[in-house]
Amino acid sequence: MKQLVILSGKGGTGKTSVTAAFAHLASQGPLADRILLADADVDAANLELVLQPRRLDTQPFRGGQVAVINEDTCVHCGDCESVCRFDAIIETDGRWTIDPIACDGCAACVYQCPTDSIAMQEQTVGECARSDSRYGPLHHAHLSPGQENSGKLVTQVRQRARQQALDEQRQVVIVDGPPGIGCPVIAAVSGADLALLVTEPTVSGIHDLRRALQTVQHFGVPALVCINKADVYPAGAREIEADCAAQGIPTVGRIPFDLTVASAMVAGEAVTLYRPDAPASLALSALWARVLPFLLEAPA
Repeated sequence: MKQLVILSGKGGTGKTSVTAAFAHLASQGPLADRILLADADVDAANLELVLQPRRLDTQPFRGGQVAVINEDTCVHCGDCESVCRFDAIIETDGRWTIDPIACDGCAACVYQCPTDSIAMQEQTVGECARSDSRYGPLHHAHLSPGQENSGKLVTQVRQRARQQALDEQRQVVIVDGPPGIGCPVIAAVSGADLALLVTEPTVSGIHDLRRALQTVQHFGVPALVCINKADVYPAGAREIEADCAAQGIPTVGRIPFDLTVASAMVAGEAVTLYRPDAPASLALSALWARVLPFLLEAPA
């Protein structure tokens, strides 16, 4: 079983469009019924908008703790407020309350309270789901607005996807990764067999691609690069290819700017299904044909 994670150094480069197209193309070839999908962008999961999944089960995700005051034993001394560095403890009409959004979970107030009236409670901060989609099983999750620990939730999504793939002897797991280079990306890329980085020929796209490649290389994961909207700024596309060639990283595809992609997203379909003869669809089909041998030959 091999894991392909699709990344970028920034949001909006087309990761989800590429993932959806790969899922469709894989389902039409020798990997039909042999792939499994995972959406690791838990802060803004949207792969399900294209795959139209049917949920099979949902589990709460608990992460982080917040302080809670027991009003029955609190003597309203205010000692807790004096040690809170996050201004999370507020006095209202002589009573102290804790803002769960502002609370960072440091537990300083717990240790300071003279009457042991403050305790830390675990939060439910999101959900993790398993679904059936038109192209195969999908594992995905949603983090509640303003919550943290998204890296931990990404790890849970990947673990669940990997376990099902092993149980059902599926050959490939395709992971729609998060943007950037932070904790969620680290959780998505660590242990993967191959990373495909989707970039665009803009100043920010080139800059963020370099940072993302450094992250992937740090974890020893082989990397490939494809350039989305490559014809919008040809000089930038050539710069990306030159940079990758200097590092020995294959540039395996150029996807042209194509409004059909936006139309396919509005229709809730992979562009390769929505209009197979569109320029973007033809480029994505060629890209999948180039990526698959790298994936299957990657060391386990």
